[in-house]
Amino acid sequence: MADLQNASKAGGTTAADQAPFTAADVRAAAARISGQIVRTPTMHSKTLSDITGANIWLKFENQQFTAAYKERGALNALLLMEDDARSRGVIAASAGNHAQGLSYHGTRLGVPVTIVMPRTTPTVKVMQTEAVGGNVVLEGETYDEAYAHARQLEQDMGLTFVHPFDDPRVAAGQGTVALEMLEDAPEIDTLCVPIGGGGLISGMSTLAREVKPDIAIYGVQAALYPSMYAKVKGKSMECGGDTLAEGIAVRDPGKMTSRVVARNVDDIVLVDEPQLESATALLLQIEKTVVEGAGAAGLAAVRANPDLFAGRNIGIVLCGGNIDTRLLANVLLRDLARSGRLARLRLTLQDRPGALFKVMRAFDAHNVNIIEIYHQRIFTTLPAKGLITDIECEARDRAQIDALVSQLQGEGYVVSEVELA
Repeated sequence: MADLQNASKAGGTTAADQAPFTAADVRAAAARISGQIVRTPTMHSKTLSDITGANIWLKFENQQFTAAYKERGALNALLLMEDDARSRGVIAASAGNHAQGLSYHGTRLGVPVTIVMPRTTPTVKVMQTEAVGGNVVLEGETYDEAYAHARQLEQDMGLTFVHPFDDPRVAAGQGTVALEMLEDAPEIDTLCVPIGGGGLISGMSTLAREVKPDIAIYGVQAALYPSMYAKVKGKSMECGGDTLAEGIAVRDPGKMTSRVVARNVDDIVLVDEPQLESATALLLQIEKTVVEGAGAAGLAAVRANPDLFAGRNIGIVLCGGNIDTRLLANVLLRDLARSGRLARLRLTLQDRPGALFKVMRAFDAHNVNIIEIYHQRIFTTLPAKGLITDIECEARDRAQIDALVSQLQGEGYVVSEVELA
């Protein structure tokens, strides 16, 4: 049996271990929200299957109106509220996709929605939430401070707090992702699901275990935020850092969701930042679809663990597509650099006429395009007549760059390639 499931069973079953919601709740949620969210496609990717050595199906939750699966759980929670509670309104603490999903459907249903965000939240996220009807309150410097303020407003104003993940109504709504996937692609035998607080994988695993008891279920977390991984495995691990997968950068996973994960999930794998960046770029290049870092986590895990996933029929959730365009541009350019199509070559030259021209002839001979040239004469350890030149260039592939470097070194130049972190 799976590692996490064994760990869960080791301590015996208690009342706290009883399922907070069931597959029947997920099916009821699906009926409840039907026609009010997008039934996103589940599509087989031949190219990604060839690349990974597995059979890959993608669930395009980035095609929801707010570009994330979070709409499902938020809507289910709203529809389950009593009329008087809905008339008073709801409140949440979120600077991400939950804020937009709750605001959009709350406004559509005539439910006042208040979202508390830290004052440090980027303006674009505030604007996106307000654009779909949310009333944004900026409070505190951290999420924890914003959360505390939201809970206080809940009491002061008689509002209903809608948790982004640690709520059975929300998790049951998120589980409808798995219901649709397994209806559309019944051959799927493995699910690879991003984990932040655990709402998505809790809902999906609850439904999937009923439909296919033997299905393999793997969670994925960013290596910088292994909170659920550490909690269910009983480890102490640091969480923190600037991850591309900000949508799953959760320091404290849910209490309810942690129990469900321990019971239903086979294992959790961790992916690092280069793997997330590469998967994000690959989905745009191959599938022509934009995903945020969390949305690329499932594919990153499959690529990082080929022996674990080889030959399986894998369902991957592209859980969101809200990524800053400038950040996406950086990710794409960094991926080109890692693949060898972009490079920065550092050469030591003599500071005299014609020195750079001789180097340019080698670039011309190898048909390597020069993008930028940077000279450094002052801040070096070279003699006064020397300089360091960085040349950013574009090539067809790594082999073309290697051939250029080999020629330059053969001509006596000291050449090094500036590496990415």
